[in-house]
Amino acid sequence: MTPAASPDLPDRPAPATLSPTSTIGSDHPAVQAFAREHALGADDRERAVALYLAVRDGFRYDPYKADLSPRGMTASTVLAQGYGWCVPKAVLLAAVSRAAGIPARLGFADVRNHLSTERMRKNMQTEIFYWHGYTELWIAGAWRKATPAFNLSLCQKFGLLPLEFDGLSDSIYHPFDAAGNRHMEYVAQRGSFDDLPLDQIMADFRIHYPRWIAETAQSQQADFQAEVDRETALATKA
Repeated sequence: MTPAASPDLPDRPAPATLSPTSTIGSDHPAVQAFAREHALGADDRERAVALYLAVRDGFRYDPYKADLSPRGMTASTVLAQGYGWCVPKAVLLAAVSRAAGIPARLGFADVRNHLSTERMRKNMQTEIFYWHGYTELWIAGAWRKATPAFNLSLCQKFGLLPLEFDGLSDSIYHPFDAAGNRHMEYVAQRGSFDDLPLDQIMADFRIHYPRWIAETAQSQQADFQAEVDRETALATKA
């Protein structure tokens, strides 16, 4: 898998940014139905914003139930399950955008996350989230970054500033939370991809997250929302 565009070439939408793949299944009936229902607006910008909000808030963020198999990372799987983490939610936004005729691709970065649960810190053993995923949408002659990972209710629980997207400015994580505490730092950019580079992602995950990989099945039985509720309640009392 190679990045979507060479630095020597104009970074305009390639045909692949409107085409379905096995992961970004823009031709899947459920994906197309979702796009028809939610891609509302007078132009691509308005339709993209509507799709962003539908994916951000319609599917809860749950990293505990990460299914790293090819099937588990597909847009249709997120639709069927009703939840996902940053990468598959980015995949879903790319798929429904393509289904609505909006060129879309995936972007990735390594970020230092200062906000996570005790279980995540223990399993990942680092603050660095490698291959954090977001979506890039071609709107009004430029690629716009959109990050639909954290649903609004989760932001409210964690005291985060929700990521808004107006279709013209990049929507990326805030460096600070609502209380002014350090939240997210972008450490390195991975580039843009027309399809999910799952082999590259898994190769790095095996290097950096061996414990998380080994304990995926156990984590899937845990309740992310319940642990968020418990830890935020304890933090409030402290």
